[in-house]
Amino acid sequence: MFGRCLCGSVGFEIDMPVLSCVTCHCESCRRQCSAPMTVYIGVANGGWRWTRGKPKIYRSSPGVERSFCADCGTPLTFRSQKMSDVMHFYVAAMDEPEAFAPTLHVAFEEKLPWLKLADGLPTVVGPDYTKA
Repeated sequence: MFGRCLCGSVGFEIDMPVLSCVTCHCESCRRQCSAPMTVYIGVANGGWRWTRGKPKIYRSSPGVERSFCADCGTPLTFRSQKMSDVMHFYVAAMDEPEAFAPTLHVAFEEKLPWLKLADGLPTVVGPDYTKA
């Protein structure tokens, strides 16, 4: 399955199935994507590759790297030292985003108060959702 940035300068391929599909409400993800929440998929190292160009890396906080296209600015990935063996790709950058459905809300304590959700998915409060 393939994904890319808006301008096409950076492309990637992931192997299916993915490890997870999660909706994140943390302020950092919201700011990176300029969205009220983001959805990303977790892909194990070795299960993904850059197929065109390479993104620019931004270290947004200690132990966290985010990538984006240096040409058009499209946010592409998130990686944490806590889960260094997994790359998280934003679903909106996938060629077929409809193929992925979130199963969990994380950083739910940071959800914007005006955002009303009725999807019935479980929620995790706090930074360590890997135990959920």
